[in-house]
Amino acid sequence: MTKIISARHLDGFVIELYFSDGTAGEYDLAPIVERDTILTRPLRDPEYFRSFFLELGALAWPNGLELSPEALHRALLEARRLQSLPQLARGA
Repeated sequence: MTKIISARHLDGFVIELYFSDGTAGEYDLAPIVERDTILTRPLRDPEYFRSFFLELGALAWPNGLELSPEALHRALLEARRLQSLPQLARGA
């Protein structure tokens, strides 16, 4: 099971994600924010967007929104936006 082990905000709605399998990629959450649901609406506020944290390997926000690490990983892989970082795979 792939987990997110680290995440950092880059710009706008883009977060750089580091996964437990030694890969990383930049994920643009703009399409998720644009869904305009009760859980995604608060993400429009830049300060709130940056309040994300990791919970059991998932990307999460204080309002209960959690994004599956497997789904984020798969989307990055399918978009060819996932990079292999050998130092992460070794646990460095």
